Amino acid sequence: MKLYQMVAKDVLRRKKRVSYAILGVTIGTMTVISILTIALAGQVRIYEQLEKYGANLVVIPAISNVDMELGGLRLGALTVGENYINEDKVNQVRQITDDLIREAQGIEYEGNIATVSPKLYMNTEVREVSVVVVGIDPREENMIKTWWRIQDGEYLGQTDQAMLGSGTAELLKLNTGNKIMLNGADITITGILEETGSIDDYQVFVPINTLQKAFDKEGVVSSIDVRALCNGCPVETIADSINNNIPGVRAVAVKQVAATEMGMMEKINNFMLALAGITLAVGLFGVINTMMTSIHERIKDFGIMRAVGASRNQIIKILIYEAAIIGLAGGVLGYGAGTLMAHAIGPLLFEGIAISYVPLYLPLSIVLAILVAIIGTLYPAFRATKIRVADSFRSL
Repeated sequence: MKLYQMVAKDVLRRKKRVSYAILGVTIGTMTVISILTIALAGQVRIYEQLEKYGANLVVIPAISNVDMELGGLRLGALTVGENYINEDKVNQVRQITDDLIREAQGIEYEGNIATVSPKLYMNTEVREVSVVVVGIDPREENMIKTWWRIQDGEYLGQTDQAMLGSGTAELLKLNTGNKIMLNGADITITGILEETGSIDDYQVFVPINTLQKAFDKEGVVSSIDVRALCNGCPVETIADSINNNIPGVRAVAVKQVAATEMGMMEKINNFMLALAGITLAVGLFGVINTMMTSIHERIKDFGIMRAVGASRNQIIKILIYEAAIIGLAGGVLGYGAGTLMAHAIGPLLFEGIAISYVPLYLPLSIVLAILVAIIGTLYPAFRATKIRVADSFRSL
């Protein structure tokens, strides 16, 4: 009888004990796979949000909060600084950005390179509902938000027109061609955006000059979005240069925000992987215990095998083959259970996360499970080679 046939029969004969070992390995690999799957989905979501935002950096007013105290009594916080940016600083931002891109990329083109989109935000009421109206440069904003699609009507023009997010249009029950009043200004709705899954769905967009005129905010903007359309653009350098050369503003690189978020996520993943390592260790000891019990139950079998000429290497191979079966079963089950676990707890850990199957994790799960099972079998296999023929007769 061949060794693998002996192993298969023995595994079928000891189904209960083998199942315990498989369960221990499954739990360990399940934990690892679920953590890796959730971590990958989280990273994909962060990158998607980063790409979906469009801008590489955002320029906002340089305001700060100062804590007010009287003796030991805290009186609250005082906001220091302007809430708006002078519109003439938009050209300064563009100049700094384009110059640094030319220098970094070796570009000789003298025209505008980066996309610079100023915005003005105003809270107002439309049909007795509070909404956020965003004044934009239609051309520049369209170049930044390339994912925008028009559901009905046409894109925003340069006149007294408005474009609604899908959620706003539904909430206010407005269609293209309807008119709305913005602080006394008569505005015609020319288009409704398709759903984007972002805050854009709940805003009203009008040309920035229209909004400035309606709310008496000529010459100021709320923020400036900048998109440098190149992979190697020195975004952090541009942000530093804007901060150092333009007073009253603060430039923040979106990449830095994403890096901070990714760093926090990495710490969470490391902690969870440490817990997974402990779970794997528990599974490892489960395999050791199962194999040691199996060896004690099979002293007679191993003794007879040695008596009829079986070598120590053959006995080790039998046990390694058993470990491989345990690992294979535990790896496959661990992958399936881990993916299901990720689907269950992923949305609880990270809101809006989309969990998907990762086929590459299946071989990883199998290799990891087999490795744990084999490591857990090494010591029992060593003990099995020390069984003497006389020991088998004592066990009768």
